[in-house]
Amino acid sequence: MNISEYPDALDPSLVGTYSPLAKAGGGYVWDDVLEYRVWLHPERGASDEEEGSDYYYAFATYAEAAAFFEESPGAEEPLALIRQVEYIDELEPGVYRHVKETRIAEWPVQFLRRPRRTPKTIPDFLSPHAPKNRLDIIRGLETRNE
Repeated sequence: MNISEYPDALDPSLVGTYSPLAKAGGGYVWDDVLEYRVWLHPERGASDEEEGSDYYYAFATYAEAAAFFEESPGAEEPLALIRQVEYIDELEPGVYRHVKETRIAEWPVQFLRRPRRTPKTIPDFLSPHAPKNRLDIIRGLETRNE
């Protein structure tokens, strides 16, 4: 994926209004991109705008976030704030559970290379007939084997 292939925020008018508190990674699938965040760290050279605390700027597009990151001392690479309407919880390695509740998480943008969740993604992933490497379903490489 190049910069222009990452999806824009679902509702640009809401960018910057979401809670700074979010889950980190996980869930395997995504439904919506809410915003892109660039976190800044004063201890790494960012200007001190929050009395020594880390802070972020939010953007509607990955391209804007990436450009800001490139020009900002003390910045970390952009993250995507995503919404998962349903997701996969891995209780322990190889033990999965389908969760049907909304979850907001920050993800490395590279995770957006996975296709968006469809109504079949999680059932296919959990199917007893899933391919040996279930993650191929998440990656959009396989569907459930009948």
